[in-house]
Amino acid sequence: MPAHILQEISGAYSATTTITAPPSGGQQNGGEKFEKSSHHWGADVRPELKDDLYDPTYQDDEGPPPKLEYVWRNIILMALLHLGALYGITLVPSCKLYTCLFAYLYYVISALGITAGAHRLWSHRTYKARLPLRLFLIIANTMAFQNDVYEWARDHRAHHKFSETHADPHNSRRGFFFSHVGWLLVRKHPAVKEKGGKLDMSDLKAEKLVMFQRRYYKPGLLLMCFILPTLVPWYCWGETFVNSLCVSTFLRYAVVLNATWLVNSAAHLYGYRPYDKNISSRENILVSMGAVGEGFHNYHHTFPYDYSVSEYRWHINFTTFFIDCMAALGLAYDRKKVSKAVVLARIKRTGDGSHKSS
Repeated sequence: MPAHILQEISGAYSATTTITAPPSGGQQNGGEKFEKSSHHWGADVRPELKDDLYDPTYQDDEGPPPKLEYVWRNIILMALLHLGALYGITLVPSCKLYTCLFAYLYYVISALGITAGAHRLWSHRTYKARLPLRLFLIIANTMAFQNDVYEWARDHRAHHKFSETHADPHNSRRGFFFSHVGWLLVRKHPAVKEKGGKLDMSDLKAEKLVMFQRRYYKPGLLLMCFILPTLVPWYCWGETFVNSLCVSTFLRYAVVLNATWLVNSAAHLYGYRPYDKNISSRENILVSMGAVGEGFHNYHHTFPYDYSVSEYRWHINFTTFFIDCMAALGLAYDRKKVSKAVVLARIKRTGDGSHKSS
């Protein structure tokens, strides 16, 4: 990439809202943790959004958990998808080069619809985007087919606010399989419905583009996630229909899904915790590679209002690079970034010797 373009992007990166308020001490008067005070302070940084901040007062009700209710439609469709994806792997050597490149590009764009769109923009409001970027991200999010932005953000805010409780939609305390995909194969826990229904979603209800996607989500996802990626290779460069369907659609979609799910499962179970040892979310480099930058999960749960979801700028974080490129073009602005001093103070209190500051 030409040096002058990198300089423009780097300059745009520096034009962020840097969060520099002095951090509270680890164990305060009355036993208040730094995590709690920093999260309350994060709400001051983003006064328009508070419902993605951890609520330490919430506790699960005592008593036996409710009986699991299987959603057989989801189980059957998910099994068929993964069978098609496995068959697609065997077809990759027979695919045309353009098909493989198209499937990869489709994967990256749809992943950005989740990471830069549903997650960092709409769930956490860590930056602001102008209409052309919002339009691109809503289309990319529809390509990803992981529920519409409104529902995705509602579940994700509940995941942060009630993390590791029954009100967490993909509670990792229920095991790897449940937090990875099992939560989509059973009815939601009553606590998820109760607490999720009380979250303040007024910001998304007021956004016409998000509500338009929600209204027309079913035809949109059929077109963008299944019909288009199947027809383009078949019609444009003569790929076989089976290769187009199983590689460009089934395999690509399954990879996007599992890369995202690994943030909920692997990044809550495997890795290190330099920022907060009291929470289960962890730093997992492999997850970050697959999920275009979402694997720095201990940092993200500690500082959910940071647009980079990481201390390290572009390091294994293509989504942050993408947002910074959009900022250089004037399409993204008001990016929230926790200052280095606050991060280092947090690390010092956590005392994880495995962390190496960059």
